[in-house]
Amino acid sequence: MKSSLLAGVLIVVSVPVLGATAGTPLDSATAPIPSAAEERVVTDTPRTTVEGNGFVAPAGWSVRTQGSAMILTAPEGGSHVALIDVGSAADADTAVAAAWAAYAGKAAWPLKLASDRLVRDGWEQIRAYRYDTPVNDQRSASAVARRHGERWTVTIFDMANAVSGKRDAQIELIGRLLPKGYSRETFAGKTAHTLDAARIEALKQFVEDARQQFDVPGVAIGIVQDGKVMLAAGFGVRALGKPEKVDSETLFMIASNTKAMTTLMLAKLVDAGRFTWETPATEVLPAFRLGDADATRQVLMKHLVCACTGMPRQDMEAIFEGERLTPASVVETLATMQPTSKFGELYQYSNLMADAAGFAGGHALHPQWELGAAYDAAMQALVFDPLGMTSTTFDFTRAERGNHAAPHGEDVDGKTVPASMDLNYAAIPTRPDGGAWSNVNDMLRYVQMELDKGLLPGGERYIAEAPLMERRVQQVATGKDTGYGMGLKIDRSMGTPLIQHGGVASGFISNMMWLPEHNVGAVILTNTQAGGSAIRNLFRRRWLEVLFDARPEAVVNVPVEARSMKESRAAERLRLIVPADQAAAGRLAERYRSPALGDIVVTRKGARTWFDFGGWKSEVATRRDGDGTTAFVTISPNEDGYAFVVADQDGRRTLILHDEQREYVFDEAR
Repeated sequence: MKSSLLAGVLIVVSVPVLGATAGTPLDSATAPIPSAAEERVVTDTPRTTVEGNGFVAPAGWSVRTQGSAMILTAPEGGSHVALIDVGSAADADTAVAAAWAAYAGKAAWPLKLASDRLVRDGWEQIRAYRYDTPVNDQRSASAVARRHGERWTVTIFDMANAVSGKRDAQIELIGRLLPKGYSRETFAGKTAHTLDAARIEALKQFVEDARQQFDVPGVAIGIVQDGKVMLAAGFGVRALGKPEKVDSETLFMIASNTKAMTTLMLAKLVDAGRFTWETPATEVLPAFRLGDADATRQVLMKHLVCACTGMPRQDMEAIFEGERLTPASVVETLATMQPTSKFGELYQYSNLMADAAGFAGGHALHPQWELGAAYDAAMQALVFDPLGMTSTTFDFTRAERGNHAAPHGEDVDGKTVPASMDLNYAAIPTRPDGGAWSNVNDMLRYVQMELDKGLLPGGERYIAEAPLMERRVQQVATGKDTGYGMGLKIDRSMGTPLIQHGGVASGFISNMMWLPEHNVGAVILTNTQAGGSAIRNLFRRRWLEVLFDARPEAVVNVPVEARSMKESRAAERLRLIVPADQAAAGRLAERYRSPALGDIVVTRKGARTWFDFGGWKSEVATRRDGDGTTAFVTISPNEDGYAFVVADQDGRRTLILHDEQREYVFDEAR
């Protein structure tokens, strides 16, 4: 699995590992040079680097000064973020070399990729570096060089994957570095401009230019302001090789935007007195159980959708066993989950907990029904019908019969191509966290209701304001001035609140957002993954620029990000052998089995090797690390990046897969 904090702050590539555990001390080649005693930070605290650049030191981390470096160590030990003021340097590469020398004497791993990143936060140049860490190191290493004037500051991230997997919000706090004396742009006290024809045209032009540069087949966008639809339009095509154009009625999978709608359904039930946000989850859904009894007792209804319970993401069961799951078995899977942080301590996004929330709401309304049918009926009756979202559906057959976008992704060489829907079908049993299809017109109706605090367009009250707005109360911090409520993200960093949520499905990327103080909101839907992610993030920035005459960053950053994406894909491609190495593939068993993730059936098609997981399948390449470890890596579009490490021993053929915090063993099935 791969995750990233965007815009040049941090890239974390989670890779399968063997043997090491989080907290294992760094070896002598990579350990920071010894220095003064560490200071443990009790609460999130604004600090500065040696030269005065601003950052936030997260609660629980230790901080020490080491010459020109400030080194922060995660509570688990053995994982570090170093902020090194290099001063003047000929270029970014020179600055990074000097930073590694100050941190640990040298970089312990070969460089995999160096690329320019999006310019932001007052920095005039940002360049990111990724290092090729062997799979057995169980680590990720990266660096970011930032220049302000003639002075360089370098951030080195040297993290155990299990630590970065649960502490990414805290890492974001450290990595969101600001130049000395710089104040982040604020829209406090400003009034958003009315989006006249010229401003609308600027947004349309931006979307079309970015769509072409990121090679995104189709995009749909919509904007509402002061109760009126200002823009609802499509760009490009629904599917490559076909003439049908995207328009405002084109259905896309909206993925995790579904979570906000699920919590809206729960708010309607709170409004109706079925339960409160403070009701224990077990009272509403008696089948709800976590793997930890104390955590189970603590979970109230609001906690199911707060990403604050300490439960890790643990998506692999849904990804690899989706075709075998049912809503009931999804709920049962929660009993295998153990918290990896304290209740309320860290932001840890959990799809399975959101699924339990949706099924709990449906069960409260229809206690005698099957959980999935009850949820679908509750969403239709309480959300889609009253808001006039006539096209929004969980019915894949219905969606794919009509005006809909097809998924796309990048092949192993970085070319945008049509992609399979199989992984999305596997998500049907977990639909409360991200299984809805919708279009711009319907989603604008939802956003308008949020802006109107529960009123419908004619002035009729749809929901009481209190239970609706409670969803926007921060339950856990996700960064400086940002947090997560109930299925909604809250961003206060710009001086005026921005409420939003995004969505990532196989071949679909989306976002919805609104500014409550300015009565304006927007939706963007795309039908490809890597390019779609880039365009939705830059569109959000461009939307704000047009509304507030903000500093122009989005347009100039499009080609920078497009180039960075191509370079990243090319760097990954260099590590792969495609087709898979014949000798290594020939040593594979015909079938493997994991108690948690089911079977892998290995097939050969000519020179190519495929792994069939039941609900979906992918061609695999081989990757050989410097320590001699061999992995088979899935490479089909949008199904790429799952690395299965060969761990044969004593005649026992085994593959191992890791997410950030959990290991899955596949043994040969005899």
